[in-house]
Amino acid sequence: MSDDAAPPAPPSAPPATVAVIGAGPAGLMAAETLAAGGAAVTVYDHMPSPGRKLLMAGRGGLNLTHSEHLDAFLDRYGSARARLQDAITAFPPEATIAWCEGLAQPTFVGSSGRVFPRAMKASPLLRAWLGRLAARGVRFVLRQRWTGWTEDGALTFAGAAPVRADAVVLALGGASWPRLGSDGGWTTLLADCAITPLRPANCGFVIDWSEVFRSRFAGTPLKRIALSFRGRVVRGEAVVTETGIEGGAVYALSAALRDAIAAEGPVTLHLDLRPDSDRAALDRRLGGPRGSASLSGFLRKAGGLPPVGIGLVQEALHGGAAPDLVALVKALPLRLQAPTPLARAISTAGGLSMDELDENWMLRRRPGVFAAGEMLDWEAPTGGYLLQACLATGGAAGRGALAWLARA
Repeated sequence: MSDDAAPPAPPSAPPATVAVIGAGPAGLMAAETLAAGGAAVTVYDHMPSPGRKLLMAGRGGLNLTHSEHLDAFLDRYGSARARLQDAITAFPPEATIAWCEGLAQPTFVGSSGRVFPRAMKASPLLRAWLGRLAARGVRFVLRQRWTGWTEDGALTFAGAAPVRADAVVLALGGASWPRLGSDGGWTTLLADCAITPLRPANCGFVIDWSEVFRSRFAGTPLKRIALSFRGRVVRGEAVVTETGIEGGAVYALSAALRDAIAAEGPVTLHLDLRPDSDRAALDRRLGGPRGSASLSGFLRKAGGLPPVGIGLVQEALHGGAAPDLVALVKALPLRLQAPTPLARAISTAGGLSMDELDENWMLRRRPGVFAAGEMLDWEAPTGGYLLQACLATGGAAGRGALAWLARA
């Protein structure tokens, strides 16, 4: 060998290993971020396939995010805004749109400002995403339920050998729609951490309908209505269910309604069946005598109410409401007994306290363990805010893990 020959390069160190537990949007985004940073990533999930709740969300069009100004967008997270702000600012709605289109899934902005993939479903996006992850070397180990840690820090899974990783990202979800994978069982595995009890968010509510009303109108939509609760008014749509009421307008008020019921017991929500008609106009049509017309016929012809609206007015009258038809059409009282069960909610409130995480989304009590997504204690309305925060916090946890590994 010539004296001028360069010495052989030292062998390169193997990449750091990271286990991501949970194959929903937050976990998959953490895995993508970590793999792009050079880590060897394995995603574990106890379900037989990844992204099951994402696929379910896609049945309604897959609302990715929202196009409103970022400051207004961040306000949708209420008291969690301050903690989520940095993550969402680093991966804002514009980044979500670019990410989706980078997976060959064009997007569009709907009339409400919500952003959707043009395919209006999740399956093409998820397939493309999993393909990208596979190309970057991300491994998936499915049908593996995480059960905690060994005394020396290895991850344990039911019926499998312990797993060692240089870092861990927990993205275990909440507890809504548990048949899709997130059942809240992780709360017992983090017993040393502060966890706010899991509660339904974006949920329906129980109303004690009469059997006559229930049998006739369960499943009937309420269109072009307004709901009001303690000074807040929301226009939209809802659906009468066998046990009560649910739908977009209800979900928008659900956090306030849920918390009021928890503090006080049953509360009254008011329903405006004709929000586009003022009281004076309705009084001219409904305030006079109805003659020989039946109540239902009078409400249909003079009030312009559909059958379900007529049924609601009759339900209120039979329940003892004052016989003021205009008042009932404009502010029909609905007595809400309780939120519908968490398993039927769109999303979950409560979870791992944000105070348990440092600025890099790492658990203060467990160095090298990071957390993201719906398992954290935040909530948001529907409209793209849920998925946006899951993606943003997944990316933030991934970046935090990379930074920690670089220092380790």
